[in-house]
Amino acid sequence: MGQSDLAGPAPGVAGVVQHRGVLDQEAATEGGSQPGNTSLRRRPRRSTKNASRKRSPKPAAAKRSYVCSVRLNDDEKHRLTVAATASGTNLPAFLARSALAAARDPERAAGAIAGERELISEMFAARRNLGQAGNNLNQIARAINSGDRPAGTHIDAVLAAVRRATDRVQAVADQLLQRH
Repeated sequence: MGQSDLAGPAPGVAGVVQHRGVLDQEAATEGGSQPGNTSLRRRPRRSTKNASRKRSPKPAAAKRSYVCSVRLNDDEKHRLTVAATASGTNLPAFLARSALAAARDPERAAGAIAGERELISEMFAARRNLGQAGNNLNQIARAINSGDRPAGTHIDAVLAAVRRATDRVQAVADQLLQRH
């Protein structure tokens, strides 16, 4: 008997593969997957919850549901990002935790904020004062250059005012540098 005389395989059972390495489109085993049929392949289970979440969700009372927008310049953002990284958090979490820490002691926080505001106000006032004294000094220089002779006491008073204004600006600048 030749090969062509043999009866075909029983239904659902793999037949003889004539060419090695070529799929015969028959079932490999009873009830097994079909080599070319992807619709019967088993897919991994997906839970209804987010499978990538590594921790349990926060209780409803602890969830943050409000968003506050904050505007920062490049230097402020950089300094806050460095501080957030040093504390092991991201920037929004760092801002929230820092603000909550400040809110635990409102008097101290208000004092620190007011202290900085006062220093900045003093810096602007000292700068205005220096500008006025500088303007007076320029008027004296213009008068001298045009041939006038201002009184010596007037020159001494203006120079003293310029020194005081310069010292005032320097003192405020030193205080601001000490805080930062």
